[in-house]
Amino acid sequence: MNDASEVTNDVAVPASGRRRLVPLLLLAVAVVVYAADQLTKNWVVSHLTEGESVPVIGDFLQWHFVRNPGAAFSFASGSTWIFTVLAALVVVVILWQIRRLRSIPWALFLGMLLGGVLGNLTDRLTRPPGFPEGHVVDFILTPWMWLGFNPAIYNVADIGIVTGMGLFVIVSLLGLPIDGSPRIRGGEAAEDGSVGDESASDEPTAGERAAEGETDGTP
Repeated sequence: MNDASEVTNDVAVPASGRRRLVPLLLLAVAVVVYAADQLTKNWVVSHLTEGESVPVIGDFLQWHFVRNPGAAFSFASGSTWIFTVLAALVVVVILWQIRRLRSIPWALFLGMLLGGVLGNLTDRLTRPPGFPEGHVVDFILTPWMWLGFNPAIYNVADIGIVTGMGLFVIVSLLGLPIDGSPRIRGGEAAEDGSVGDESASDEPTAGERAAEGETDGTP
């Protein structure tokens, strides 16, 4: 009895620890992305002239302060209030998913997405021309990176969002569940010994039915 109880406790402690630590990882990543985004934007507004380019690494990287009314990389300018509503919905969905979160890769993805969305949402709510259509501060210019007909100008929040979505693609391809449970591929057994198709495992096999017939004496 002592050995069994010790094993049970050893398994339960890591599970409860993961239940607490993984959501904290999400929040920590979100705070880092959000803080880096807002600090750099405040520095840009205070020290750079809007519309002026400042070389950092030649033509590879420049600071170029612009105010963006659209989405990431200046897409869909003129629909600011729509992006404000969508960003608020994304934040609510991410916070709702925290209750199921047990996976570290999912925590990293959701943390980067949450920090990035909150960074740009803060601009839309607090910066000119005012709530809820404030313009997002963009300042990272990479002239070699052309999207459509304009070179890319973005910010730290955009980097967090794009990086997070890239991680989401990887997590999805690997089939990692958000609750941290083992991956199940087709009918392969999971780490806990269960079979991928639970409904099929509930039905007795032909051999099991035959064995039961021999036991009770039926032909």
